[in-house]
Amino acid sequence: MILLAGCDSWLGASENKPLLGERIGVLRGVGEIAIDERIQDLKILLPRPNLNDDWPQAGGYPNHAMHHLAAPGPLREQWRRNIGEGSSDDGQLLAQPVIADGKIYTLDTKAEVSAFDQKSGSLLWRVALSKDDEEGILGGGVAFDDDRLIATTGFADVIALNAETGKEIWRKRLSGPMRAAPTVWKGRVFAVTVANELSVLSANDGRELWTHSGLREVAGLLGGAPPAVDGGVVVVPFSSGEVVALRVENGRQVWRESLTATGRSDALTAIAHIRGQPVIDRGIVYIVGNSNRTVAVDLRTGNRLWEVAIGGVHGVWVAGDFIYVVTHNAEVICLTRRGGHVRWMAQLAGFEDAEDQTGPILWSGPVVAGNRLLVANNIDQVWSLSPYTGNILGRIDISSPVLIPPIVASETLYVLTDEAELIAFR
Repeated sequence: MILLAGCDSWLGASENKPLLGERIGVLRGVGEIAIDERIQDLKILLPRPNLNDDWPQAGGYPNHAMHHLAAPGPLREQWRRNIGEGSSDDGQLLAQPVIADGKIYTLDTKAEVSAFDQKSGSLLWRVALSKDDEEGILGGGVAFDDDRLIATTGFADVIALNAETGKEIWRKRLSGPMRAAPTVWKGRVFAVTVANELSVLSANDGRELWTHSGLREVAGLLGGAPPAVDGGVVVVPFSSGEVVALRVENGRQVWRESLTATGRSDALTAIAHIRGQPVIDRGIVYIVGNSNRTVAVDLRTGNRLWEVAIGGVHGVWVAGDFIYVVTHNAEVICLTRRGGHVRWMAQLAGFEDAEDQTGPILWSGPVVAGNRLLVANNIDQVWSLSPYTGNILGRIDISSPVLIPPIVASETLYVLTDEAELIAFR
């Protein structure tokens, strides 16, 4: 396995060879995941890095399939800015920034939306979404579409803003608060409440087009996953572990899947909540459940193509014919896109004190950019691994915890810390 220790440069360190030895599960899990020896000679080839100017929604594009992004050379800090209020005892910062038309948009724990210049980090405008008697501290997010910024909030409002000025265009009250960002696709806004109710609104004026009610669930994790949309089908994950695929135009159900826990589990993995966004890539849906289940499902038929006993709170990253996932057990795993076979595994640090197993380290990501696989953690670090081997390439210290996966646009890496600092690396 690969341990994150003794590496102090971003890209200058040589690749470390994995340590030999028996893998022993010490964290959450229903069993060991083994490297598939049958595919150890299978060469990992990634697509050429793609220069994306935008990251318009949480997870990137509406289908959340970003593949291999461009971010060449050593990444050095360019600027850092405060976006407002970060995490505290009163609320957790959950909203991933989005990027479009040269601007970065953020949502803080007090429901303030800010717009920054993408290159310089200069603040362009800031708007408070909550009314005087409302609290916006728990959840929501933003998405850009056609010169509008759509925001979901923890006080049950979906709000459309002029992306250039921040001026409010419309506001729609839903049946309950939202923890996840919206997804916007071809003039439709998809927003999920904490009660597992999907509302589909017109992006033009906020009128309700149709709704769908999922199974209610009392227990759940903080946060949620935005739906994924592709080919006229929206895939919606719920905190119950239920996933439904619906026709975009009318809400008709195409298929339903469940990722509830099976077999042995602990108190946390017994919670079926799907917190990582689904990814739709070339007709296949990839879903990671908290309950130690990761599945691939045919988008059109709902047939399950494969399943592996991997659990996590972030979605997979698809790059070419391989997918990458960060697990509950502080592992990064590379699987084949078809078949779900494990090509390699990298063990990240699970605790600040490994011997006493205290101070759990939480990892977010991954992101594949510039022939690197990037993950961040809550002990103020961003790590770079080889997407081909899992070996460590480097580390950067950023002096603040990171719980939201980083994003990449215009060959620049953007990290939003738990203390509401937005940092650009290029």
